[in-house]
Amino acid sequence: MYFLTKELYFPPITETSSEGVLAIGGDLSAERLILAYKNGIFPWFNEDEPILWWCPEERMVLFFEDLKISKSMRNVLNQNKFKVTFNTAFNEVITSCQKTARKGQNDTWITEEMVEAYCKLNKLGVAKSVEVWQNDELVGGLYGVDLGDVFCGESMFSKVANASKVAFIHLAKQLEKANYKLLDCQVYNDHLASLGCVEIDREDFIKILTL
Repeated sequence: MYFLTKELYFPPITETSSEGVLAIGGDLSAERLILAYKNGIFPWFNEDEPILWWCPEERMVLFFEDLKISKSMRNVLNQNKFKVTFNTAFNEVITSCQKTARKGQNDTWITEEMVEAYCKLNKLGVAKSVEVWQNDELVGGLYGVDLGDVFCGESMFSKVANASKVAFIHLAKQLEKANYKLLDCQVYNDHLASLGCVEIDREDFIKILTL
């Protein structure tokens, strides 16, 4: 496993461990984060741990033609009870994601250091958010890194039923209209699979990312 220094560098992804970890250490500077995402790498670590950089063998992605919207979700969307905005409340979204309890997790991987780093990326126009509002209250949303033709989703939250799904569906439709290649969702979970996301090999993901 590679230990990063102050040098702006990542080793080849072929050096990734079987668990999916490529490197340890370094920093969360905007330059390093952008370099990481452009090469299919993302940070994921807990408080009081060194920064871990991941590039797992299987990548969870959404190809837009595979987007699944259930009948019940279509009814939710048709009711127009939510208002959706793009990149108008990034700080509120990432903070809400940070505070959301996750099943099977005792604490959050969105540390204060991560919040600060991604808010800086947002000011640079690289990190962006989707907001879902109900009666002028922020009730759901997501954020991620926008590479121009691939959007790398980071985290979602929902304070009321279906709010995060609404954010995800609106983002997917927006990206499809803008001719993005795919929506990167990083690692498998059942919620993402229910929306049409699938796992592809790391090599295939990197090929798509770097075309």
